[in-house]
Amino acid sequence: MILLLGYVHLNPSDVNEFTADVQAVVTSTRVEKGCLFYAFTLEDAPAGRILTVQRWEDQESLTAHVERHEYAPFLKKWGNRMRMDIQKYDILNERSFME
Repeated sequence: MILLLGYVHLNPSDVNEFTADVQAVVTSTRVEKGCLFYAFTLEDAPAGRILTVQRWEDQESLTAHVERHEYAPFLKKWGNRMRMDIQKYDILNERSFME
């Protein structure tokens, strides 16, 4: 399993527009094969900081998501307007929080 966790940094004036645009990506991504969890959350509007948490079954599923042609317009619009500070983790031993 793959976990992505981190921040997208934007100009604060772009936060509302980005949040609206990313919701379409979130909705379509959540039904993709291999997507276990996919979320973007506004953490600090004045700082332009958005938190993202994603869980993928495997690297192949994540790669397929990134290469989707439906994702290209979003990346074209936002690629130069955002800075990503997102880490990728390989999860080898998932279990319940209370165990």
